[in-house]
Amino acid sequence: MQHEFLAALEHSGCVGMPTGWQPRHLSYTDESGCLIGALPLYLKFHSYGEYVFDWAWAEAWQRAGLAYYPKLVAAVPFSPVNGPRLLLAATAEHGNIAAALISKTRELAVTHAASSVHCLFPYTEEIQYWESQKYMLRKDCQFHWHNRDYQGFDDYLAALSAENRKKIKRERRRVTEAGITHQIYSGDQLDAHLLDVLYRFYSATYTKRARPAYLNREFFAEIAASMPDALRVIFAFLDAEPVACAICFRDAELLYGRHWGCEREFHSLHFETCYYQGIEYCIREGLKHFNPGTQGEHKLARGFEPSVTHSLHWIAEPTFRKAIGDFLQQESRMVDAYVREAAQHLPYRAVNRRCD
Repeated sequence: MQHEFLAALEHSGCVGMPTGWQPRHLSYTDESGCLIGALPLYLKFHSYGEYVFDWAWAEAWQRAGLAYYPKLVAAVPFSPVNGPRLLLAATAEHGNIAAALISKTRELAVTHAASSVHCLFPYTEEIQYWESQKYMLRKDCQFHWHNRDYQGFDDYLAALSAENRKKIKRERRRVTEAGITHQIYSGDQLDAHLLDVLYRFYSATYTKRARPAYLNREFFAEIAASMPDALRVIFAFLDAEPVACAICFRDAELLYGRHWGCEREFHSLHFETCYYQGIEYCIREGLKHFNPGTQGEHKLARGFEPSVTHSLHWIAEPTFRKAIGDFLQQESRMVDAYVREAAQHLPYRAVNRRCD
């Protein structure tokens, strides 16, 4: 949610009319013209890059002979990361400003003939503001790692069951035996060559899926310069040549694993680069949590714990609003049950087992 990140998306053309993400940001100023509230908002013409999946809703609209797109989305594009969506000045009356911004989203929906408005991955504290404006809550599950004041990677391993501890050691050993080493770079350490490599690996992931990449090299070059302390890239090297990378961001407490790419396949390299290197980094830097992205039950065996995420939805058409509301209530119960079940399969020894 830093201005530098959102601005880089626009400057590089990753969002904009050609990509189906048309900025419609909202701001709130006081009587003196001072900015005291804001909401990142986009007019969307598809559902790509959101990670809260509503394709079935779009299909239902189509079958009814109605248009689901455009819709409005309050989110950070291509980023399934919890965070503030309502930016409110510390000195302002939060309730009134939040209500005004959220109310404006519905006005814009009418102006643009949008079927709906969606707020994705807000902090839990913000949910009350959206629900008070008739937005419906949706739940999902990600897997996050939590630092239990580990002093080193071995401390983390010691908290696991013997079977899972051996499995992780074996995966790490396979990478080492292949002759692969890792190095972590901040944004200001990425020269033109490494940026080229980073983008080549990143885009290769999408090429393998026969899809265009969401982000371009210009975006990565800009954030490397504008927010170098937040960007972290974990490169894997073989004989001094990079063979893979994981693109991450960090703040004072969390590491966010966002993208992975490689051009050569090695046994367990994905787990080492995307998970174990990140866990080691969090322990070394004293970060409290590691969010490696969406989905992936395979993360459970590596100590990533189920964590509920939220989104909120306002549907303009009354019949669909009721149907979706009923569906969300059923889905919420299913998500809660899934989280409880997933927590039973964590690899931690019973004395250490805990789910946040």
